[in-house]
Amino acid sequence: MTCLQHRARNREDWPDDMTKRPRLLLVYPSTHKLGWVRRFQLPSLSLKLVAAVTPTEWDVVLADELNEDIPFEGEFDLVGITAMTHQAVRAYQVADQFRSLGIPVVLGGMHATVLPDEALQHADAVVIGEAEPVWAQLLTDLKAGKLAQRYCSVPTGDTLVIPWSRTDILAGRKYLTTQTLQASRGCPYDCPFCTVTPYFGSSFRYRDPEDILAEMRTFDKKLTVLLDDNILGDPERARPILKGMAGLGLRWGGQANLRFAEDPELVRLLAESGCIGIFVGLESVAGAHANHPKTGSRYSQADLIKRVRDAGIVLEASMIFGFDDHDESVFETTIRYLEECRPSIPTLHILTPYPGTALFRQFDGEGRLLHKDWQRYDHNQVVFRPRLMSPERLYQGWIEARREVYRWPSIFTRVMAGKSAYFTNLAYNCLRRGGVYGEAVNPHNPRNPEVPQQGDVHKISRVA
Repeated sequence: MTCLQHRARNREDWPDDMTKRPRLLLVYPSTHKLGWVRRFQLPSLSLKLVAAVTPTEWDVVLADELNEDIPFEGEFDLVGITAMTHQAVRAYQVADQFRSLGIPVVLGGMHATVLPDEALQHADAVVIGEAEPVWAQLLTDLKAGKLAQRYCSVPTGDTLVIPWSRTDILAGRKYLTTQTLQASRGCPYDCPFCTVTPYFGSSFRYRDPEDILAEMRTFDKKLTVLLDDNILGDPERARPILKGMAGLGLRWGGQANLRFAEDPELVRLLAESGCIGIFVGLESVAGAHANHPKTGSRYSQADLIKRVRDAGIVLEASMIFGFDDHDESVFETTIRYLEECRPSIPTLHILTPYPGTALFRQFDGEGRLLHKDWQRYDHNQVVFRPRLMSPERLYQGWIEARREVYRWPSIFTRVMAGKSAYFTNLAYNCLRRGGVYGEAVNPHNPRNPEVPQQGDVHKISRVA
């Protein structure tokens, strides 16, 4: 008898609302302890939103393994776990342990969305896609003993309707900030290494600007992070949001593509809105991904980066190594390109073919995946066989390039290239340098990316 069947056949086990409220545990799994670095992490927005759509009759408890141990000994009526791919193995371990105790488990997040059959080996139900539209029905079905295995939401239209996230469940925990939200979801660019378009829609879906601004007015601290994949994807719909933020006194960061800087007026609005930092994906210095609709422009990237930095905004530029048109020269070419463009902060990643992407299907079909050890799908390890170099060379070239761009002379050159925010730029670069040089000599980093090493320490990637 499964734990779901046990719950369904014993309806009297459900607490009466007058005496005991049902309890929901929401879990954010961690692959390892971060130490002091956890103070610079963000809470899971997806779990804050699930808590917000949970009926008030439920008690909601959060267990964020970045901050605390998971309370396996607690009394819960349901456990919900979210996981990205690199967290999947740990999520399955947690799920299996709760199910062994007779507590039903729901798995959601990106990994369960793209591999629901795998996730169902460890859960009573999976949420495929966005949880907000289906969560209330899932809880109703659970209490009625009719829990389905799959709850799927398909994004439609160009409007996003989600509640204000709950921050009360974060009480007592230390994060960089708890003031996180999304103004939009979806993306039309459909990059082959990304899951956003196929699972969150091929158009930008924005919330009503007044709803966004009303939520922001409840914030009692300055630092805010917008977790949109591209907050400026539709400039006309982003403008009223930026104009409304200008009077709120917030200091915020987010993510966009660099093409927004083609419009000087939009850059001005961005600065006036309180934006202190923006993350952009440049992806590649040459080839198909340098000329993708998301990254290609009639302006030079150096000019666009300078325009953003001159507005006093820290610009973090992400580059990826390992595309099929990358040979060993890509490392030196990228270093020289970054010296020319001078983004405030360069971020270098190893191409990762995440399940659910066109890239994963391609590499899997070509027999180029080295393994499917999901813990190692984290942007920092080689999990496939590159076309024009060995896995070892890709890994070593990534290590060397990161060390080069975070040498002190490189840092000072970037910092002084801006017209303002010198201290902020320097502080970010110093923090990044510490991580880069620490990882480069970390004995747990794979010496041969093709062979899993005992005791591997796996980094946690950007919280989504």
